[in-house]
Amino acid sequence: MNILFIGDIVGNPGREAISLFLNELKDEYSIDITIANAENAAGGKGLTKEIAEELYAAGIEFITMGNHVWDQRTIMKYIDEETRLIRPANYPIGAPGKGYGMIRKSGRKVGVINLSGRVYLPPLEDPFSMSIRLVNEIAKETQIILVDIHAEATSEKIALGWFLDGKVTAVLGTHTHVQTADARLLEQGTAYITDVGMTGPRDSVLGVKKELIINRFLTQMPVKFEIATGPIQINAVMISVDDRSGKALQIVPIQKTAQGKK
Repeated sequence: MNILFIGDIVGNPGREAISLFLNELKDEYSIDITIANAENAAGGKGLTKEIAEELYAAGIEFITMGNHVWDQRTIMKYIDEETRLIRPANYPIGAPGKGYGMIRKSGRKVGVINLSGRVYLPPLEDPFSMSIRLVNEIAKETQIILVDIHAEATSEKIALGWFLDGKVTAVLGTHTHVQTADARLLEQGTAYITDVGMTGPRDSVLGVKKELIINRFLTQMPVKFEIATGPIQINAVMISVDDRSGKALQIVPIQKTAQGKK
């Protein structure tokens, strides 16, 4: 099985990149299942039902979120109803939605877990102990388990990768919007990358107009973030999986760019 995991989709440029590149990537890498982090898909902040449905129609089969999950208030009812959409599992009991889900396709099952880091982010429940509880639950149905760790600190992501090595198929970092150069198979067969990267405007600062961020650094004054335009990119990884053992056989970083709409 080949699984495509797409890094943080940012605004309309990110959705444009999905429309432009996704079918091409599916053909090139013989993709069976496509998963994406879409916590920035609605204007850079959160997700709406309409945009989620747009992404499903484009060919994404499962969506994970992150610390911007509640930025669009209308998501709260939808996330309770939509089984293809999950938020970080370590939110307290009572938060809408679920932190893990299952993809069933062609007789095969893939479990997906979403977690949030706690370093430089809201102090949610411990993602390490939460991950073990969820892995034990999902393992009753399938050995193929992917973990999206949405976190700021590289040390926290790397530590979780080693902690879950051999227990899950892949530990994939999101949130920092820059694809890291450390994609590898860990010692016990878990695919790992510290950050999958960003799908959105290439010539930007993490998706935002670069001039705004530069001015903020120069003046230390608050600015209203606006999504950049121009060239677009897709950042993703392809994970090849042994269906029987759930071990990763390969992880391939993907970067593609094109001229976007002005």
